[in-house]
Amino acid sequence: MENPIHAPMQPLSESRALQLDRPAASSEPAMEPPLAPTFRRVLVPLDGSDMAESAIVSFLDVAPALELELVLLHVLPVLVPEPVEGSAQAIEAMTRRLNDEATSYLEATAARLADRAHVQTRVRIGDAATEIVEEARECRAHLIAMTTHGRSGMSRLLFGSVAESVLRRTTVPVFLKPVRAAEAERKAA
Repeated sequence: MENPIHAPMQPLSESRALQLDRPAASSEPAMEPPLAPTFRRVLVPLDGSDMAESAIVSFLDVAPALELELVLLHVLPVLVPEPVEGSAQAIEAMTRRLNDEATSYLEATAARLADRAHVQTRVRIGDAATEIVEEARECRAHLIAMTTHGRSGMSRLLFGSVAESVLRRTTVPVFLKPVRAAEAERKAA
């Protein structure tokens, strides 16, 4: 057998040269390029602020074309009763009231978006980051979209970051829209 490295070069025929710029004929089906990720169901955690709602704006223009489904989530904190007689009933009544308010807020927000996207609403009770990650898993979200204050240093240590906690705990892609403190103050005014 002749060593191909030391074999004399032979001119390529025109038909051989043309084959070099085309895939070789094969009995196997051609491989298709990998598909781009599909984001059909987007979970948007909301806390009732304009700042949190600004994450929705990023998706409204493309929502109809992509047939996006937005899942709006509001997480209520766990209320712990004081060791006083009747406090458990008071906490239960307060939780019901907060749940009703959150549901009303989400339904009103969903109604404003109904002509541009399919919208579902959810209310959960617990730690915000934990409940966001759980809801993303349960509703099979393809993306979590949320805003972040963009805090760093001491304020991040003191206040923590729900967005950072979600990023660390989930396998679902997360879209973070930074909202600077000045924007947050302007929107709150």
